[in-house]
Amino acid sequence: MQVTISARHGHLSDASRKKIEAKVSRLTRIFDRLTSIIITIDLEHEEQPAVDLQVASEHKHDFVATDRSASLMGSIDTVVHRMESQLRKYKDKIQHRHRGTGEHISATPAPEEELDKENTE
Repeated sequence: MQVTISARHGHLSDASRKKIEAKVSRLTRIFDRLTSIIITIDLEHEEQPAVDLQVASEHKHDFVATDRSASLMGSIDTVVHRMESQLRKYKDKIQHRHRGTGEHISATPAPEEELDKENTE
Protein backbone atom coordinates (compact mmCIF):
# COMPACT_ATOMS: atom_id res chain seq x y z
CA MET A 1 0.00 0.00 0.00
CA GLN A 2 1.28 3.42 -0.93
CA VAL A 3 0.82 6.44 1.37
CA THR A 4 1.30 9.90 -0.17
CA ILE A 5 1.27 13.04 1.97
CA SER A 6 1.36 16.42 0.25
CA ALA A 7 1.02 19.97 1.51
CA ARG A 8 -0.26 23.01 -0.37
CA HIS A 9 0.78 26.56 0.50
CA GLY A 10 3.24 25.44 3.16
CA HIS A 11 5.54 22.74 4.44
CA LEU A 12 5.11 19.89 6.94
CA SER A 13 7.91 18.74 9.19
CA ASP A 14 9.16 15.16 9.06
CA ALA A 15 7.79 14.52 12.56
CA SER A 16 4.31 15.65 11.46
CA ARG A 17 4.49 13.46 8.37
CA LYS A 18 5.41 10.42 10.49
CA LYS A 19 2.54 11.06 12.92
CA ILE A 20 0.07 11.45 10.07
CA GLU A 21 1.32 8.30 8.34
CA ALA A 22 1.00 6.32 11.58
CA LYS A 23 -2.59 7.48 12.08
CA VAL A 24 -3.58 6.74 8.50
CA SER A 25 -1.94 3.32 8.41
CA ARG A 26 -4.54 2.13 10.96
CA LEU A 27 -7.09 2.05 8.13
CA THR A 28 -5.60 -1.20 6.83
CA ARG A 29 -6.76 -2.95 10.02
CA ILE A 30 -10.36 -2.26 9.04
CA PHE A 31 -10.18 -3.04 5.33
CA ASP A 32 -7.09 -4.83 4.04
CA ARG A 33 -7.72 -4.36 0.30
CA LEU A 34 -6.53 -0.76 0.20
CA THR A 35 -4.15 0.08 -2.64
CA SER A 36 -3.28 3.73 -1.96
CA ILE A 37 -3.88 6.53 0.51
CA ILE A 38 -3.46 10.16 -0.53
CA ILE A 39 -3.52 12.94 2.06
CA THR A 40 -3.57 16.56 0.93
CA ILE A 41 -3.18 19.27 3.54
CA ASP A 42 -4.03 22.83 2.49
CA LEU A 43 -2.20 25.37 4.66
CA GLU A 44 -3.45 28.46 2.83
CA HIS A 45 -5.47 29.47 5.89
CA GLU A 46 -3.06 28.67 8.73
CA GLU A 47 -5.71 29.20 11.41
CA GLN A 48 -7.92 26.52 9.80
CA PRO A 49 -5.98 23.99 7.72
CA ALA A 50 -8.03 21.80 5.38
CA VAL A 51 -7.35 18.07 5.14
CA ASP A 52 -8.46 15.82 2.27
CA LEU A 53 -8.09 12.05 2.53
CA GLN A 54 -8.57 9.80 -0.51
CA VAL A 55 -8.39 6.03 -0.19
CA ALA A 56 -8.42 3.67 -3.16
CA SER A 57 -9.33 -0.01 -2.82
CA GLU A 58 -9.13 -2.92 -5.24
CA HIS A 59 -12.73 -3.30 -6.40
CA LYS A 60 -14.31 0.00 -5.44
CA HIS A 61 -14.06 3.63 -6.40
CA ASP A 62 -12.16 6.03 -4.14
CA PHE A 63 -13.41 6.85 -0.67
CA VAL A 64 -13.08 10.55 0.24
CA ALA A 65 -13.21 12.44 3.55
CA THR A 66 -12.49 16.13 4.16
CA ASP A 67 -12.34 18.40 7.19
CA ARG A 68 -11.32 21.91 8.19
CA SER A 69 -10.77 22.82 11.83
CA ALA A 70 -8.58 24.92 14.11
CA SER A 71 -5.81 22.34 14.57
CA LEU A 72 -4.07 20.17 12.01
CA MET A 73 -4.00 17.01 14.14
CA GLY A 74 -7.66 17.51 15.07
CA SER A 75 -8.52 17.61 11.38
CA ILE A 76 -6.44 14.48 10.75
CA ASP A 77 -8.24 12.63 13.56
CA THR A 78 -11.66 13.67 12.24
CA VAL A 79 -10.83 12.65 8.67
CA VAL A 80 -9.46 9.27 9.78
CA HIS A 81 -12.58 8.64 11.89
CA ARG A 82 -14.87 9.48 8.95
CA MET A 83 -12.86 7.21 6.67
CA GLU A 84 -13.04 4.37 9.20
CA SER A 85 -16.82 4.74 9.23
CA GLN A 86 -17.01 4.63 5.43
CA LEU A 87 -14.77 1.56 5.22
CA ARG A 88 -16.68 -0.29 7.96
CA LYS A 89 -20.00 0.44 6.24
CA TYR A 90 -18.67 -0.77 2.89
CA LYS A 91 -17.15 -3.90 4.44
CA ASP A 92 -20.43 -4.75 6.22
CA LYS A 93 -22.31 -4.23 2.97
CA ILE A 94 -19.99 -6.62 1.12
CA GLN A 95 -20.16 -9.27 3.83
CA HIS A 96 -23.96 -9.04 4.07
CA ARG A 97 -24.31 -9.37 0.29
CA HIS A 98 -22.11 -12.47 0.08
CA ARG A 99 -23.50 -14.22 3.17
CA GLY A 100 -27.18 -14.01 2.41
CA THR A 101 -29.81 -14.61 5.05
CA GLY A 102 -29.37 -18.38 5.26
CA GLU A 103 -33.11 -19.00 5.41
CA HIS A 104 -34.72 -20.42 2.32
CA ILE A 105 -38.50 -20.51 2.13
CA SER A 106 -39.75 -23.25 -0.12
CA ALA A 107 -43.25 -23.77 -1.50
CA THR A 108 -43.12 -27.54 -1.04
CA PRO A 109 -43.29 -28.96 2.48
CA ALA A 110 -40.33 -30.78 3.91
CA PRO A 111 -40.50 -34.64 3.78
CA GLU A 112 -40.83 -34.78 7.58
CA GLU A 113 -43.96 -32.62 7.46
CA GLU A 114 -45.54 -34.91 4.84
CA LEU A 115 -44.91 -37.97 7.01
CA ASP A 116 -46.47 -36.28 10.04
CA LYS A 117 -49.62 -35.44 8.02
CA GLU A 118 -49.99 -39.02 6.80
CA ASN A 119 -49.58 -40.47 10.29
CA THR A 120 -52.22 -38.19 11.82
CA GLU A 121 -54.86 -38.98 9.19
